[in-house]
Amino acid sequence: MSFEETKSKLESIGQAHILQYWSELSSDEKETFLTELSQLEPGELKEHCRCAADAAKSQSTSEDLLDHRMEPVPLEFIGSVRKTDEKTLTSWDNEGFLQISKNKVAVLLLAGGQGTRLGVPYPKGMYSVGLPSGKTLYQIQAERIQKVQQLANQKHNSKCTVPWYIMTSEFTLEPTEKFFKENNFFGLNPSDVIMFEQRMIPAVSFDGKIILEKKGKIAMAPDGNGGLYQALVDNNVIEDMEKRGVEYLHVYCVDNILVKMADPAFIGFCVQKGAECGAKVVEKAYPAEPVGVVCRVDGVYQVVEYSEIQPETAELRGPGGELLYSAGNICNHFFTRDFLKNIAENCRGRLKQHVALKKVPFVDDEGNQVKPTKANGIKMEKFVFDVFQFSRKFVAFEVLREEEFSPLKNADGVPLDTPTTARRSLLAQHYRWALAAGGSFVNSSREPIPPKHSLTRDEDPPAVCEISPLVSYFGEGLGSMLKGKDLTSPLVLEGNMV
Repeated sequence: MSFEETKSKLESIGQAHILQYWSELSSDEKETFLTELSQLEPGELKEHCRCAADAAKSQSTSEDLLDHRMEPVPLEFIGSVRKTDEKTLTSWDNEGFLQISKNKVAVLLLAGGQGTRLGVPYPKGMYSVGLPSGKTLYQIQAERIQKVQQLANQKHNSKCTVPWYIMTSEFTLEPTEKFFKENNFFGLNPSDVIMFEQRMIPAVSFDGKIILEKKGKIAMAPDGNGGLYQALVDNNVIEDMEKRGVEYLHVYCVDNILVKMADPAFIGFCVQKGAECGAKVVEKAYPAEPVGVVCRVDGVYQVVEYSEIQPETAELRGPGGELLYSAGNICNHFFTRDFLKNIAENCRGRLKQHVALKKVPFVDDEGNQVKPTKANGIKMEKFVFDVFQFSRKFVAFEVLREEEFSPLKNADGVPLDTPTTARRSLLAQHYRWALAAGGSFVNSSREPIPPKHSLTRDEDPPAVCEISPLVSYFGEGLGSMLKGKDLTSPLVLEGNMV
């Protein structure tokens, strides 16, 4: 597309300002910028800008209360690790391992975000929270995949593979690919790690104008983790799943250090219930906790954000004193491949657009680079869980927060979801596993460290213990190694030590 054609199209949709610095660009910069602009369809761009500006206005004036239209997920559609008998839990576990052993299960990682709040210039999966081993989130997750494959193989005398689909963005694809190659894919077969890219969409000012990040570059952002469904189409990912025989997907976000990759109990529960869509949830810590709630609105399943619920509704309790709306969303989901295919082909255009007000670096009218100190732009996002409404059979699966959910979102210096809290959560879990296996801790002087079986969320365990996922997926198999032994803190138990 020529400069004249591009200029004409931008003028027709009221976005001619995008080219205001054209004369100041080098030949290479002009060529790159024209290539970028040629990928934007004018009609879609005009509608995107209009929707963004309208959504930002309506966000501040909306008074649509959901409270009287909400109801909890019915009990018959909820599984619970905490409330279920051992026999049933084992049945779910066995079902999950069976499906894994048949190569029917894959994991899909949502890793398109930039990790701005964490304050690092690289993808969040490459982050090390300061464990004794120095492992990154990507390495921990890769080792969990290896271990769950190994356990399924042992149970069913099989040789199975759990493919790892990783959705990246323009910001994260190249560094993620490089990181995996440099680390030899952490022991996984490279052909079973499938990376693909989600779409980027322009950031828009409050008056509906596209923001220029540089004189020859539009400010772009990933289209939210709900961009998954468009990305599946753009990159022929469903076809790859079909070729591999994958029928069930475990979808999760990169930042949860406790995530159970291809969790057999979760997979087994959903399969036995005949669900096409499922969500892991944790019990809310307190009524006003700022997490979304999985529930029904007008009979349709969805996640209602905490800001959309009135305080008195959040405080409602059931007959046993439990919170009525306690199913906290942790962005950890089950989908059948057929359900994903239906969403990707038929429903992706019907997903709700969510407004995110952001501080977007821009070029001012004098051509100066500006880093704003307050929100100046709108980024439109779709959420992965907004497809619950299209499910004919939806289930929720309640897990223990201390065992399965500790996200990494912020740099240290705030109370929650930091490298410190993530590291503490994992080390506390491994400490509990070691005690349960019959181990006792001593310090470097061989003096006993009194055990502590109950830890609060902000309390470090009295001894440092890190257990590689290659040794134990979720605390199993440790008795023969640790029972009756004095374990010197700090202890790092790696796969090559077994």
